[in-house]
Amino acid sequence: MLIEQCAYSNSWRLVSPAAKGLFAACGIVAAFLATSPRATIIPAGIMLAATVLGARVPLRHYLKVALPELVFLAMGVATLAVSVSWDGHIRFHMAGQPELHNIARICGRSLCSITSLLFFCLTTPMSDIIALLRRLGFPEVFLDIMTLGYRTIFVFLEAIHDTTTAQAARLGYATPRLAMRSLGILTANLTMQVWQRSHALHLAALARNNDGPLRFLGGEFRHPERNVCVAAIGGCLLMVLALTGI
Repeated sequence: MLIEQCAYSNSWRLVSPAAKGLFAACGIVAAFLATSPRATIIPAGIMLAATVLGARVPLRHYLKVALPELVFLAMGVATLAVSVSWDGHIRFHMAGQPELHNIARICGRSLCSITSLLFFCLTTPMSDIIALLRRLGFPEVFLDIMTLGYRTIFVFLEAIHDTTTAQAARLGYATPRLAMRSLGILTANLTMQVWQRSHALHLAALARNNDGPLRFLGGEFRHPERNVCVAAIGGCLLMVLALTGI
């Protein structure tokens, strides 16, 4: 929900998704072209600045969305940098200097890739992303599954909200025992709704003979060609900075 809120309310909402996707892709390429850990931090900082300062995505929202990815990255770096052995006692071993350099480069590449993907996700609604993928020639079956999955997420979030609100109004979470009972009822209710809605989608697909993809009206964007050119120039600069490490 927070990602969609940022995607629809940022200052670059009407910028062509092709331009934003191209710039994000260049950021990912720059992450792998970087020759040193310091060189990966530069594109990552530019991506962060473009999202927060350029697109006006609130920093607190950005950090909330990025927190799970950063925690996962920190755990991965910790497992690479520190090894554990057992010889009657638990012993911790720190990686050597060459290994630490490689770990820092992997961490920098991951961080740059994360900021690039967050730039694209936080500035582009899913409907625009699906329309862009369709223009790029992605399989229609894949896009239909994305569309249905995207819609289903909000349907079940609304169902969870309505059910928990009704349960809370009846003091269903007043005690731990009641909370466990309410959680069980919520799980059973959602399981039944998943089955019913899946069956309804199956019947709807049969009614239209599974003929043709799901189509939606596309958005209108200001100066798409100019935006793509600017994104291409900016992406090239990112890759140059990554290669030179300036």
